[in-house]
Formats: sequence, structure tokens, C-alpha cells
Amino acid sequence: MKTDIQTREDVALLVTSFYKKVRVHAVLGPFFNHVIKDWDAHLEKLTTFWESSLFMTRKLDHKYHGDPLAAHVKVDKDNNNSISELHFGLWLNLWFETLEELFEGEVAENAKRRARKMGSFLYLKIFEARGK
Repeated sequence: MKTDIQTREDVALLVTSFYKKVRVHAVLGPFFNHVIKDWDAHLEKLTTFWESSLFMTRKLDHKYHGDPLAAHVKVDKDNNNSISELHFGLWLNLWFETLEELFEGEVAENAKRRARKMGSFLYLKIFEARGK
């Protein structure tokens, strides 16, 4: 029986399992594998990001510091502005698939909603940045 996401360890399992899929994905993998050189550090940073996002009312031991928007705009620019809604759709489908394989509950559903909102926001901001 699956349980809900409750701890940093749960978030780490989600993030690690998800990015294992991303790294070997025919369309998404090249974007990530080309940019990320230290996967352990990146996974740790993303675990902190998602832990902060999902448990924002908790006092957490780790604080997220970063600018995901700037990072995604740079990746798009470095790839000739080739990131499209297809990439975000594939990313989101893998995220949902991984969540559903591992967890069920209110926090897991919130992780889906937050990913959907974040993907829409990032895509719109990437598109806006192309005009600058």
C-alpha cells in the first residue's frame, strides 16, 4: 500500500526516481545531461526545492537557494530557443507517473498541482525571455 509524501527522505526518493527516468528519456535526457555535471549535488538541490515547496509551513533544516527561472531561460538560449510545450508536457507526464508509482495522498496531489503551475510559469517566462 502506498503512503503520502511525509519526509525529506520521501521527497528524495521521488526526485531521484524521477530524474533516473529523465536522464534516459530520448527527448528530455540530452537537455539535462548536457547541463548537469554533478548529479548528486543537483538532486540534493532539487530535493530541497521540492521539500520547501511541499512543506512550506514546516521548519526545515535545508533552505532552497537558487533561481530556477534564470537556469531554464539559459538552457533554452543555449539550445537555440528550442524548448517547447512538448518538453514541459513530457516532463510533467514523467513527474505524474513517478508520483503515482510511489505515493498517494494529499501531498502527492499537491506535488502534481505545483508541478503543473511551475511548468506553465516557466514555459511562459522562457517564451517572454526570447523577445528580449
